[in-house]
Amino acid sequence: MTKFENIFRRGAATTAVLTASALPALAQAAAAPTPNKGDITWMMLSTILVLLMTIPGLALFYGGLVRSKNMLSVLTQVLATVCMVSLIWVFYGYSMAFTGGGGLNDFVGGFDKIFLKGVDVNAVAATFSNGVVIPELVYMAFQMTFACITPALIVGAFAERIKFSALMVFIALWVTLVYFPMAHMVWYWAGPDAVAAAAKAVAAATDEAAKKAAQVKLDEVNADAGMLFKWGALDFAGGTVVHINAGIAGLVGSLIIGKRIGFGRDLLAPHSLTMTMVGAALLWVGWFGFNAGSNLEANSTAVLALVNTFVATAAAGFAWLIVEWAVKGKPSLLGLASGVVAGLVAVTPASGFAGPMGSIVLGLVAGVVCFFACTTLKNAFGYDDSLDVFGVHCIGGIIGAIGTGILVNPALGGVGIPDYTTKPGELVAAAYEFGPAVMAQVKAVLFTLVFSGVMSAILFKVVDVIIGLRVPQEQEREGLDIACHGERAYNL
Repeated sequence: MTKFENIFRRGAATTAVLTASALPALAQAAAAPTPNKGDITWMMLSTILVLLMTIPGLALFYGGLVRSKNMLSVLTQVLATVCMVSLIWVFYGYSMAFTGGGGLNDFVGGFDKIFLKGVDVNAVAATFSNGVVIPELVYMAFQMTFACITPALIVGAFAERIKFSALMVFIALWVTLVYFPMAHMVWYWAGPDAVAAAAKAVAAATDEAAKKAAQVKLDEVNADAGMLFKWGALDFAGGTVVHINAGIAGLVGSLIIGKRIGFGRDLLAPHSLTMTMVGAALLWVGWFGFNAGSNLEANSTAVLALVNTFVATAAAGFAWLIVEWAVKGKPSLLGLASGVVAGLVAVTPASGFAGPMGSIVLGLVAGVVCFFACTTLKNAFGYDDSLDVFGVHCIGGIIGAIGTGILVNPALGGVGIPDYTTKPGELVAAAYEFGPAVMAQVKAVLFTLVFSGVMSAILFKVVDVIIGLRVPQEQEREGLDIACHGERAYNL
């Protein structure tokens, strides 16, 4: 209820007179976009759903895949990651990811919003539609859940052998030096209203000097964005920022830390596929907030992202099941659950850009390719990616990221790319060009692999020198539940 509505509340005895001097300010306030309650509700729900993905979803999915003596350690690692990164995010992470960075604006944001400075109940954030905003607090909270789940994904690559203290230090450094810059480079931009206003000023200019000045302003607005965004890379909900980023970091970590004791010799089977199934189901449910929530509005594009998340995931799970059945002779629950996650990963960058039929094809491809990445590729190179973070998240993310550049094509059922500059105020797609669209995606994938891979290797080495990454052999044999946390997941 606004302050003007409060005047006429039942039982109120006060009246107000709007003077002539107050009218311009009132008109300006009325013209400014205000958040819609439906959008606010949807974004709050989406934020909660993404948290559900991580705790309990990812925690149970990973926990079920390790041996019983390490179950509690994985749960602790995931939950502790969420707690620590949430604090880092509100202290300085949000500012680094989603503000201009001055001379470093292409790569990382600044500290204008450190400790959430200026992010209060009156602040609003842009969406992808002209004239539509949401409270900045809910946008900040939604993005916070992404910052939490991404490093938590890395945990699975070297589960059962890393020191808890080393992991916490690594994650604090990694989100600061890798995740926040990646989020800025891919997702930060001035917003549709800023671009549209600058474009309209160019069109409205009546003389050459005014047009030149307006064009300079438009160029400045378009330059106020992250590097990969300016490359034209499309990532609706986190193919590069989340999955490729975490997947390659996990592979690097597993190589530097080394293989588990008994890898390739002893049976290192999951202790509870029941919990893994529960975790996979929670991931799928929560992923609707992850993908459809990334639209930032409760509109038809959010519905499209929801449908794509449904059908691509189903296709990938079914594809993995069938190919595993053909290759190994039996369809497994673990394979089906892994296929489901692979489909969720692959459709993430494409969820708001592709059509449902294109998303099904994407899911089928992801299910088959990720199966071979987690079996044939892993066996050929002999690396110990404990819970297949690289094979599912990095490979699935690459498939989805490059596929997005193809499936966004309206001729294939995609929605096209909105042209905010030449069509300000209208959600009109620009002409699709296959070469530039796909090349932008390939460049984004390669950059993410190199940037995250190199930075992660440096950070792992630094932590190894300072603390040591791996637990002693006797602790690894005993299990990290007792060795690191002094308690057991089960007391039977």
